[in-house]
Amino acid sequence: MIRDAFVSLGAWSWIILGLVLIGVELLAPGVFFLWLGLAAIATGLLDAALDLSWQAASILFALLAVTAVILGRFVTRSKEPSEPSVSHLNQRGQALVGRVFTLETPIKDGEGRIRVDDSSWRVTGADRFKGAKVRVVRVEGSTLVVDDP
Repeated sequence: MIRDAFVSLGAWSWIILGLVLIGVELLAPGVFFLWLGLAAIATGLLDAALDLSWQAASILFALLAVTAVILGRFVTRSKEPSEPSVSHLNQRGQALVGRVFTLETPIKDGEGRIRVDDSSWRVTGADRFKGAKVRVVRVEGSTLVVDDP
């Protein structure tokens, strides 16, 4: 019954199936159904152009689906991680290690301050004048230890 309806619609059945699969992607995100949907739409377009039998169209869909999933995985796989592999969640100071900042206040008697975005951090290190560039080398509690850049 369903097969008969599917076959009777011809190429439109593949296009409708593709749109349904893309719609499923909205409900179950994971960028998998998208590629199957695109393969089904491509099958429908090729079926309309070449007037394929339902068996040939099914085989074409299977081949296009496998190809689309492999190509999709290749396209969506990032070459370099966009975020560090080590999470600094709730350890904001650790994320600052290695970065260079400008002193907001001079370092006198080993203590000063730097501005990081909208917050001010206490720093320790060798005495330096206000506006000097310093590099964060480590974190001790809520204090940043700095050195020459």
